[in-house]
Amino acid sequence: MTRDAHLNELGEFLKARRAELSPRTVGLPDVGAPRRVPGLRREEVAQLATISTDYYTRLEQGRIQASAPVLTALARVLHLDDDQHDYLFGLAGKIPTRPQRRTRQKVQPQLRRLLDDLTATPAIVMGRRMDILAWNALAVALVADFGRIPENQRNYIRLVFTDPAMRTLYSDWETVARTCVAQLRMEAAKYPADPRLTALVGELSVQDAHFRQWWAAHNVATLSVGTKKLHHPVAGDLTLDWDTLTASTDPDQQLVVWTAEVGTPTHDGLRILASWAADHPTAASDKAPRTVE
Repeated sequence: MTRDAHLNELGEFLKARRAELSPRTVGLPDVGAPRRVPGLRREEVAQLATISTDYYTRLEQGRIQASAPVLTALARVLHLDDDQHDYLFGLAGKIPTRPQRRTRQKVQPQLRRLLDDLTATPAIVMGRRMDILAWNALAVALVADFGRIPENQRNYIRLVFTDPAMRTLYSDWETVARTCVAQLRMEAAKYPADPRLTALVGELSVQDAHFRQWWAAHNVATLSVGTKKLHHPVAGDLTLDWDTLTASTDPDQQLVVWTAEVGTPTHDGLRILASWAADHPTAASDKAPRTVE
């Protein structure tokens, strides 16, 4: 879509949302006089947004580009929901500025079912800030006993940097750690006002010089696919492919699985580890859903 087309669509979007509101809805007196068209008048929207009627009219006509503060004011006046707010900013080519809500994350049921069915595949559900929301028994056997970690500290990148066992587990710990930092940097771009993410960055910056250095480099990466080499005390040397499945109902939740090609030493190692895990049951298998802010 061209710039002009975006501006025209933005104007039509504003008209449509304006038509859905009444003076009473936005706190204006309704004098009862009949209106030629439903909804608010342009001058009423302009008044509530503290901009001139001429400026707002040109916005609806697709003749000018709106600034972020004006878009924020219009989103408030027109009572836009989160999706509509982001759509408005997207049409204007601006980054959404609405404050991020600190809602509690609950494991999505479909991810919970998948996790429980993966008895021969290590898997975790990762949420915002790389928080670990859920896991299966084989993930405990492979990586760590997540259930013994306090819930407010159950975070993958914190584990990578603060648990000495992780530096032994990952054959190339530095590459893993750098990738985690780049992924967290991407999270920070999505949620710049998240106080828990800010606190996590501050905590790791104080504790680890490598984290400070790599965070300052501003490298970014998405949580998608990759390969990790591990040296496991039970299963031996493993080369695992990892992949992610995003929940459609909550894009901030991803099922992360570690797999190996059938017939490889790593696949055999996972089978050995699964057998070992079955012989060493632990309360950390996480059969109940967890919630993390």
